[in-house]
Amino acid sequence: MEIVYLLVPLTLLLVAVGIGIFSWAVKNGQYDDLDGPAHQILYDDDKDMIPPGARANTNDAAETESPTPSDNPEDPPRR
Repeated sequence: MEIVYLLVPLTLLLVAVGIGIFSWAVKNGQYDDLDGPAHQILYDDDKDMIPPGARANTNDAAETESPTPSDNPEDPPRR
């Protein structure tokens, strides 16, 4: 029975800390936009991050490509 005198205040303290953390998160805007990040992953914005010389759809990248090992006639065939 003496353990109840320890566990009840400890439980109330933990509940108070949880409510405090939740209210802090609400005040700081953690729950403002729940759908935005879920939809943002669907947008294709990779072209902004690719350097202009490395893009596959530019003519400059096709002219400056180095030959691959299979293009070199001196290389033995791969097995």
